[in-house]
Amino acid sequence: MRFVELAKRNSREMWRDPVYMGLAIGIPVAFLVIFWALGRNIGDQSFLSTAMLVPGIAVFGFAFLLMFSGMMLARDREGAFLPRLLTAPLGPRDFILSYSLPYIPVVISQIVVCFGVGVFLGLEMPGDAVHVLLVFVILLVMGIGSVGLGMILGLLFNVNQVSGVGSAIIALVALLGGIWIDLEAIGGVFYDIGNALPFAHAIGAARDVMVGAGLDGISMDFYWVLGYTLLFFAIGSLLFRWRMVE
Repeated sequence: MRFVELAKRNSREMWRDPVYMGLAIGIPVAFLVIFWALGRNIGDQSFLSTAMLVPGIAVFGFAFLLMFSGMMLARDREGAFLPRLLTAPLGPRDFILSYSLPYIPVVISQIVVCFGVGVFLGLEMPGDAVHVLLVFVILLVMGIGSVGLGMILGLLFNVNQVSGVGSAIIALVALLGGIWIDLEAIGGVFYDIGNALPFAHAIGAARDVMVGAGLDGISMDFYWVLGYTLLFFAIGSLLFRWRMVE
């Protein structure tokens, strides 16, 4: 439990600048409303319907959280705080937990807010609690994986570099995550890139469950997302270990 005090400190630091957290939740909601209105105006009930938009917008929000979590860790690493802390009797697992757990409530808030706004805009939720829970679990795992990727960025790059790389990832998720454009319609190398990353799999799995699919129907997509999440945290643990012996 040595990580608890550090996790509390990181949570305070995270909420000390509420603008970032507000953007992580507010920007996706703004996009949701804009594209919902666009779908109504042009009569597009495929990729601009609420059932298609809401899971994608939730994952889009995780990309912002990825950048913000990486920037906080990069600031700590560039300053005197993390270098001093690395000499304390804390292991890589302690650092991983202390820099990831504070963001889980934010991930949950992003999911709840996106689906709450979606319901207000006419989204029909799955008919039973099992499907609702499955959608939540898929998106939660993707959100946690995004935080893990943010930690990798924070350990490899400085604050300005994290901002740039994070912005590129946000654009990548928006363009190749299948949020607004069907990847199969794009085809070619862009389809291959999109399907090589976890974001499109998380969005596709959540959308399929929204229309009635069970775990058997989305298992490969879910395992793809889970595998990436575990990989991100494994790499993060190795990077923390590397920083400790520098």
